[in-house]
Formats: sequence, C-alpha cells, structure tokens
Amino acid sequence: MENKDRTNLRNQNHQHEGEGEFQRKMSSRHLFMLSLGGVIGTGLFLSSGYTISQAGPFGAILSYLIGAIVVYLVMLSLGELAVAMPVTGSFHTYATKFISPGTGFTVAWLYWICWTVALGTEFLGAGMLMARWFPHVPAWIFATLFAGIIFALNAFSVRFFAEAEFYFSSIKVITILLFIILGLGAIFGLIPMHHVSEAPYFSNLTAHGLFPKSWTAVLSVMLSVNYAFSGTELIGIAAGETDNPTEAVPRAIKTTISRLVIFFVLTILVLASLLPMEEAGVTKAPFVLVFDRIGIPFAADIMNFVILTAILSAGNSGLYASSRMIWSLANEGMISKKMVRINQHGVPMRALLLSMVGAGLALFASIYAADTVFVALTAIAGFAVVVVWLSIPISQIHFRKEWNKSHKEEELHYKTPFSPFLPYVTITLLLISIIGIAWDTSQRAGLYFGIPFTIGCYLYYYLRYKRL
Repeated sequence: MENKDRTNLRNQNHQHEGEGEFQRKMSSRHLFMLSLGGVIGTGLFLSSGYTISQAGPFGAILSYLIGAIVVYLVMLSLGELAVAMPVTGSFHTYATKFISPGTGFTVAWLYWICWTVALGTEFLGAGMLMARWFPHVPAWIFATLFAGIIFALNAFSVRFFAEAEFYFSSIKVITILLFIILGLGAIFGLIPMHHVSEAPYFSNLTAHGLFPKSWTAVLSVMLSVNYAFSGTELIGIAAGETDNPTEAVPRAIKTTISRLVIFFVLTILVLASLLPMEEAGVTKAPFVLVFDRIGIPFAADIMNFVILTAILSAGNSGLYASSRMIWSLANEGMISKKMVRINQHGVPMRALLLSMVGAGLALFASIYAADTVFVALTAIAGFAVVVVWLSIPISQIHFRKEWNKSHKEEELHYKTPFSPFLPYVTITLLLISIIGIAWDTSQRAGLYFGIPFTIGCYLYYYLRYKRL
C-alpha cells in the first residue's frame, strides 16, 4: 500500500471540506457495550427456541458454539483492519479499497438493508410488547413513540448515543447473568422447579438423540445463528469515532468475544437443558417459560420489560450503523454527496433521516405486505449478514498483501493470527453456512431474494459507473 494512501485512509475520517467532522467521543467501555448491545437482542431472547426445535438441544448448543467460533474469526480479521484504518464505514471502505468498488457498494447496501429491516420490526415489536400493559392502545402509537426516542438518542451527539446504549445493554447483561445462575441452579437441583421431582442435569440434551432431525439440521440453522450474532461488527463501524482506536478496538474485540461465548453458549445450554424440544417449537418466549418453571414471580412481566429494552438497544445500535453506512457511501462518492454533511454535534443528520425513512418503509411493509415485500426484505437481511462478514476476511487478506509490499508485519499494532491461513478458514465456514440455507425451507428465501439483490447491486454499480 502506498504511504500516501495509507495515511489518508488512516487519518482522514472525512474527505469533503466544510462538511463537518465526526467526533472521537467513544471510549472502549462504549465500544464494548455498543457491540454487545447490537448482538444481544431478539435473536437470543426469542429466536433461540426456534434453533432448539430445529436442531435439537445438543444440536442447538453445537450450532451456537460454531457460530461463536465463526464470529471470533471474523472479528480477528476486522480487528487488524480497524486498528490500521479506523474509519467510519469500516468494512464497506475496506471492501471498496481491497476487493473492488462494486463489492464495497454492494456490501454497504446489504448492511443498510439488514439494519433498516431490523429497525422496522423492532419498532413494531416494541409497540406490540406494550400491549401487555396497555391493551387498548394501538401498537403503531407506541411504535412511533419508540422510533422518536431512538432517533433523538442518535441525533443529539455520539457521546449521548453511546451512554444510552451503555445503560440499555447493562440491563440485558444483568438479566442474562441472573438467568444463567438461576438456570444452572435448577439444572443441578439447587433450585426446585415446578412439576420436576429431581434434578434434570443434562438428560434433556440427548432425550431425542444427539441429532433428532439429522446433522444437517445444525447446518440449516446456521443462518439464524449467524444473524443472532450480527452486531459484533459494530466495533469496526464505530472505530472512526473512538478516542483511541489502537487500544480500544483490540480490547473491545477481546472482551466482546469472551462475553459472547459466555452469554450465548451458557444461555443456550440452560435453555436446552430445561426446555423440552417439543415445547421450544411452540413457545415464542423461551426465557419466560424457564423463569415460570423456576418460579420467578412476575416472570412474564420481567422478561417483557427486558425484551423491550433489548429491542430498543438493538434499534439504537441499528440506526447508528445504518446512518454511518449511508454516510460512508456518500463519502466514497457512490451516492449523493449531500448525505456526507455532518452537523456541529458530529452527527450525519441527513444520513440519519434517510435511515429513518428506510425503517419507516420496512415498518409499513411488515404491517401491510407481510407475506410479500416483507418476506423478501427479511430474507435479504438474513443473507446480508453472512455476505458482509464474508467481505471482511477477504479484505484482510488483500490488505495484508499490500501492507507486506512496503512494511513489516511487526509494524501492525494488531495482527490477525496465522494469516492468511485463518482468514481462509473463516471464508470456508461462512460459505458453508450460506450453502446450509438450502436445507431449511423456512430460510431458503434468503437465497431466492439475497442472491438476485446482490447481483442487482453489482449491475447497478457497473451500469452507473462502468466499473466493478
């Protein structure tokens, strides 16, 4: 890599004069909680029951272990890139520079779709959760209220956003820790459970055999597992607004990954041990069912509040991520440069507003076109996570080749271990998870809609700019 290019990409977070600048206001504490908050959401609180019902208790644990390994490998590659080049837009910028501009363009729109679809469903989901306490108030009123709150948290300043996310995430983390402690106590008979005369231990894990629906079921649920882990990559997006990325990014990656393994794998272990496979297939709130069995008073209300917090936290992170991705596209000249404007608070307000419009359209589609447009959007979103992750190790491989032309590896502040061998392992695992979609009829739409959408992005970019 040429010294001039490397210096520009590393030190410049904004290339248009007079358009404002991002403020490096996030600490490693904020970065850690931003990533954790983006991950711990409805994928863990609600969708974990689906994974158990499809792959079986043991298969679900195995799938989350594999998912944790995959996300860890992805983050190792992202860490090297984000420390060397801490820019807002992160993997979109890396894909543009080290793979091709067309790939960067496609990755950015896939990621934006992923989060804007999530935002629409989260606003609606939050409104529906409020119906438990306010049954006579239409869900759209609360959805609008929560959308306004999330927009305000992002619009004030990046510091205000980061502090709000820190406290949102703290509630979820405390809840999961309590769930794991109480669940393990119930598994070993230290805490009595309703309708259970003796300690269940781990007998439920093999009650229907290791793989009741064959080993391919583990492969088929990997898309939903990867989607559950999505949000970890926010560390890379926020690196450009972090006060000391050289130290903060590696620390956030290390702490986030270790916590994810603890939270996700232990949580699934508890759920799979205490929740029969046949019940996991019908309940929409596996945490509530387990809390009820342990005898926690007001379990449903407690979890309703926690899931509401999880939704707002994920929405907070999602709006941040999608607005920065739009800004990054504008900064690279791939969409109107009007979106590159940053106000005095360090917020790309126009990009933020466009992302809110996208979330509003996704919300509208989820209500009035749930069986057509929204199915396509959610399928693309699930597919997008894996494709975006796939671009990260590929970018890292090309970055390292460029770096080694004029520098020594020892000059890197953070290195992906065993490169390029490990990034190739990451790529292989991600490709396998994409292929695995074909085995699950409920997720196969991810291929039907995701692949044409990806091809469409490439074609648009080629026709618009005559280059890939």
